[in-house]
Amino acid sequence: MIAKTDMPNLNEKIPSGLKADGSPFRVLIVDDSMFIAKQLGQILASEGFEIAGTASDGQQGVEKYKELSPNVDLVTMDITMPVLDGVSALEKIMEYDKKACVIMVSALGKEDVVKKSLLLGARGFIIKPLDRKKVLERVLSVLVH
Repeated sequence: MIAKTDMPNLNEKIPSGLKADGSPFRVLIVDDSMFIAKQLGQILASEGFEIAGTASDGQQGVEKYKELSPNVDLVTMDITMPVLDGVSALEKIMEYDKKACVIMVSALGKEDVVKKSLLLGARGFIIKPLDRKKVLERVLSVLVH
């Protein structure tokens, strides 16, 4: 009988959600849609990212960021949310931490808002509906710059 240690798996790859030191990138997900938040969380967790926290509106997102900072590597920020929208929340996070790494999450047709977000300091954007490959590409292009 051949043991697993006798035959290393050539297809085993290092999860892309890990930093050079092997620790996971920590992500804060801010989205009022439980479905999108869960979907994003699953996509990222499947690659070894750690979900540091979630928030369901912009105000909670800002508070959670301040609470978790500096132990957050990335924030995914929905644009359309109750209480405080994503662009306003982005502004507040950038005022608090100019080095914050925020990616906006938006449905198509919000190009003007996405442009404003990028001018305010967002590092990129992800278009809904979420596509696993595109989400990971965008997140990694921002984190591993």
